[in-house]
Formats: sequence, C-alpha cells, structure tokens
Amino acid sequence: MQIDNFIEKIEKDKISIIRTWISSPAVMKIINDYSIDKDLFIKRYAFGVIEHYIQVVRNQEKVENSIVIMDFIKYLKKQNIKSSELFLLYSSFKSALVDFAFKLKFQSKELIQKIVFYFEEIFSSILDIYSKSIAQIESALNKSIDIVDKYVIMSRTDINGIIISVSSAFCRISGFESFELIGKTHNILRNPDMSKRVFEKLWDTIKTGNMWQGEIQNCKKNGEVYWVKTTIHPNFDHIGNIISYDAIGEDISSQIELKNQQNLLVEQSKSAAMGEMISMIAHQWRQPLQAVSILIQKLPLLKMVDGEISDELLEDVVCQVGSQLDYMSKTIDDFRDYFKPNKKKEEVYIKDVIEKSMDFLAYSFKLNSIKINYENTSTSSLEIYLNEIVQVFINLAKNSSDAMMEKKIENRFINISTYEKNDSLFIEFEDNAGGIKETVIDKIFDPYFSTKNNKNGTGLGLYMSKTIIEEHSGGKINVYNTDLGTKFVIKLPLK
Repeated sequence: MQIDNFIEKIEKDKISIIRTWISSPAVMKIINDYSIDKDLFIKRYAFGVIEHYIQVVRNQEKVENSIVIMDFIKYLKKQNIKSSELFLLYSSFKSALVDFAFKLKFQSKELIQKIVFYFEEIFSSILDIYSKSIAQIESALNKSIDIVDKYVIMSRTDINGIIISVSSAFCRISGFESFELIGKTHNILRNPDMSKRVFEKLWDTIKTGNMWQGEIQNCKKNGEVYWVKTTIHPNFDHIGNIISYDAIGEDISSQIELKNQQNLLVEQSKSAAMGEMISMIAHQWRQPLQAVSILIQKLPLLKMVDGEISDELLEDVVCQVGSQLDYMSKTIDDFRDYFKPNKKKEEVYIKDVIEKSMDFLAYSFKLNSIKINYENTSTSSLEIYLNEIVQVFINLAKNSSDAMMEKKIENRFINISTYEKNDSLFIEFEDNAGGIKETVIDKIFDPYFSTKNNKNGTGLGLYMSKTIIEEHSGGKINVYNTDLGTKFVIKLPLK
C-alpha cells in the first residue's frame, strides 16, 4: 500500500520535511511575530509532530494520548497563538508532506487523499483541545502522563546518563523498584552479551542532539534476559542546550524468541539439506565409480589373456577414466555452487532452473524408474535467489519420489508445468503417489511435521520451502490433492 511506503520514507528523512515546513512563509511569520525560538521549536516539537503523524497513520496513537503533542499545544497556548494561526501552522505541515510526496514521485490521488484525511483527523482533535483553557490542557496532559506511566516503558536520564525517573511499566518489566533505579545508570540493566560498540554509537548520536533507535538486550533484577526496541531523544532548554534524555521502549522479547527459534529451524534445515546433498552426490558418483572400477580391472585381465597391454588400449582406458573423473569433479562443483548461500538475486528463466534442479536428481530418478514430464510456456525472466529456489524444487521432487517409493507405485512420474498469468509465474509439481491424507494436509508446512513412515523425514524440508517462497521471494505456495496424487503450486512475482 502506497501510504505505508510513504510513511517509511518519512521515517528516514524527517529533517527534509521539517526544513520545508519551517521555511514556509506562514510558519516563518508566526515564529517572527511571537519571537519563538526556532531551534527550540525544531528540536523540542517539530520531530514530535512528525512522529505523532506516523503513529496516527499506523493507528497506534491518539492526540490526547501523546505527551509531546499535548505539551506542544500547551506551549502554543502560552505563546497566545490564535486558532487561525494554529491552522496555518498545521496546514503548512500538511503542505510539506504533500511536497515530500511529489519529490518522491508518489503522486497518486489516493495518497494525497490519505495525507489530507489524516491531517484533518489530527487537526480536528488538536483544535478541540486548543479551545480549552490551559488548566484543562494541563489536566489532560497529566492524564496522558498517567496512561504513559502505566503502559509505556519509559525512563529519563540527565546528560551524564544518571536515571532521573522511570515509569511503572519500566519497573514492571525490569523487576526493579523505582528507588533502586533512580540515581543509577542503565548499566544496572546491561546484559554483558551486548556489544559495547552499540552503546558507544548510541551516545555519539544523542550527544549531538539526534534521536537514536535500536534493540537493546537487558537483564531483569532476577537475571532473566529481555529485549526492548528503544527510541532515545534529547530534551532541550529554552536556548537549545541538552538537559536530559528520554528513552521509550517496547517489549520485543517474544519477537526475538520467535526469531531465534526460526533461526534454529533454518540451521537444522540446512543440516538436513546437506545430508540430502551428500546422498545425491553418492547417487551421482555410484555409476562413474563402477565404470572406473571396471576399466581398471580390465587392464590386468587383458594382460593375463594377451600377455601384454597395447599403448592404444592403455590410452583408451586412461581417457575413459579421466572422463568419468571429470564428470565426478563437475558434480561436486555443481553441488557446491547451488548449495552455497545466496548473496543477491539473479535474473533467470524458469526453464533453466527446473532443468538444472532435476539434473541433481537424474541418477536417482533413473535408478527408481521415475519419469519427469515437463511442460513450459513461460518466456519471461524473473529475479530470484537462485540456490534457494533450486533447493525448493529439489525438495518437492525428492518428496514425490520418496512417496512413490514408499507406496510402491508402479508407473511413477512427476508432472512439472510452468506458465505465466497476471504478471505472476506459476510452477506446479504433481505426482501420482495417491495424495496426502486430508486429516494432515493442512499441517505439512509446519516445522518437524513429516508424513514419511521411515525415520528419514526431518519435517523441515517443506517448512523451509514455504519460508523461502513466501518470506524470501515474495511468493505463495499451496498444496492440493488431485485425482493422481499431490500437487504443489508455487506463485512467484515477475519483474
């Protein structure tokens, strides 16, 4: 969705929007007429206005729940800014957003309508609050502070990093009481596994008056580890000097745990894939090794029969042995190239990828009398992480092969078809192994789930195939039972 892309661009270039906003004639007039400190306005409030806009678009914050915006309204109120001037101030902000969209060439009617919609939503709430007295605004601000204290992981330190205040939510997640934290530095929470370089970069950033964002691993009072996604921004006095730092955190421990589990699954899957690779190399080498063995045995037998070995015969045997060894060397090179990690996407034609993938299993298919029927109508190239997609195709074909062997199917075949439809490439793998039980077909992409009766199934192949297609390649993979057996359908975006 374009509004989401637009918000991501805003987060990366807030300063550009602020420059456009503050330099507009209407805003400059208000700043000059009321002798507003421009640097203070930018450092203390402008970034907060943009951040609030981002959170409103993401449906994560309302005006009355934002301490920064409530403080901003209170500040403008004390400067005796009129409601009409407040409108000009925010209209200029909206214009800066529209100008930013045009610079990015995000000029769709839908996006402009969204920008205006959120401006109107924010300004109507601000205007409603602005019409109240300062006492009422302070009351609302205190209410916001109470909400923040209860639910937001927040701390304030002085310029030396000494903790001045912490929220109730901060105490709850850390396990410390506020009196145990105030007067200390955040080193009391620091996990020794965190790199010192992270904190060096953090301080280099905030000391220059800039905001820092990142993920920090802390230790609770009882020694348990937790993760917070933290934003730290400086606070300034009326002449623009840094007087303190506010840190706002979000508990992401469960997200990190999930990520670690997924990484473990990936590593286990790589090990399983390596085992499959070694098995396939063994299959590929069996025939040439037998040929080399026969050729070598041929020499002493002929010498025994004929009494000597001619130069022509010796040269022929050496040539044939060399040919078989070259084939074995090429096999190793192919597997090394196709199973090493991808660094970047490659532009390929799907026909070449399918044929190369099936080449890895060619000897196994021949040994087990499995026929591959391939039909292709795709003519467009696509950009993919080649080795990962090869891994998926090998896994699907190997699963079909194992199922046919396990069920002792007589006339074994795999139908593969590739075609284009609506700017997408479709790849279908269908076998005649009789299908998957309907009671378990919805579980086959789950990690550690396997339909194989023997002990060779790790239950990770299809899980990783789904991860590669849907998370790494932006595609989709589905499975169905057909009259013949099982059909996997992969959908990948074309350029």
